[in-house]
Amino acid sequence: MSGFDELYKRFEEERKSIFCEIPSKKLSQEFTVEFMNFLFPVNLGCDVSKVESEAAYHDLKKKFSQLLQPIKKQLTQSVEDITRAFFNRIKDIYDLLLKDAVAFFRNDPAAQSLPEVIIAYPGFFAIVVYRLTHEMVKLKIPILPRLIAEYSHSQTGIDIHPGATIGESFFIDHGTGVVIGESAIIHNQVKIYQGVTLGALSVEKTMAQSKRHPTIEDNVVIYAGSTILGGNTIVGHDSIIGGNVWLTESVPPHSLVLNKSECIVKQKKHE
Repeated sequence: MSGFDELYKRFEEERKSIFCEIPSKKLSQEFTVEFMNFLFPVNLGCDVSKVESEAAYHDLKKKFSQLLQPIKKQLTQSVEDITRAFFNRIKDIYDLLLKDAVAFFRNDPAAQSLPEVIIAYPGFFAIVVYRLTHEMVKLKIPILPRLIAEYSHSQTGIDIHPGATIGESFFIDHGTGVVIGESAIIHNQVKIYQGVTLGALSVEKTMAQSKRHPTIEDNVVIYAGSTILGGNTIVGHDSIIGGNVWLTESVPPHSLVLNKSECIVKQKKHE
């Protein structure tokens, strides 16, 4: 047996035992882009006929069913029932995303219009993918939500776990380096900046089913570089968390949390 034959035999065993039971990575990425374009026709413009829109809708359903086929044994319902349930929720996803887009427009002075937010803002794209994948988590679909979420992560630098719970009118400004963990709970009208981490104090495997990530209540602003950790950590409503804060304990509503540091400015002198 040649070296290639030995390799192929090993690869074939791995493919049959592992990789035949996961959705196609390429198809999941195509589905994500087409889903975004169906809700907000960023690549088609405004001149989309009902016939074209209906065709896109049915193509999305077909791709979604194809993505579920390799994992159908792990589903709690049939592929057909889950596909129907997911597409029944698209209107709700769309309504939430419109509120998110308005939050971007209202909170960012640089935003000139809602179309600009929808087309050009990586934070909005990351939220689109989160809303999409979170519905999949609610339907107990394995693997696929993470596959799609990681595509968004690679495109935007924003890492939102599909299992996180995020309320209405969520705004991520700039976004690069944002991390939101699986059991994080974010209430309504929360605004966060780049480099913010909502993480866990411990990453032990035994804690997989416990709440490991913080809760952020309504109208909280978290500035760049801040890290908030722990499942019991609650940031009270209408609070402001300043930049580069390290927070592992709860703060009451209307708090202002700052990282105290010293910045020394001196006049340069020639030697």
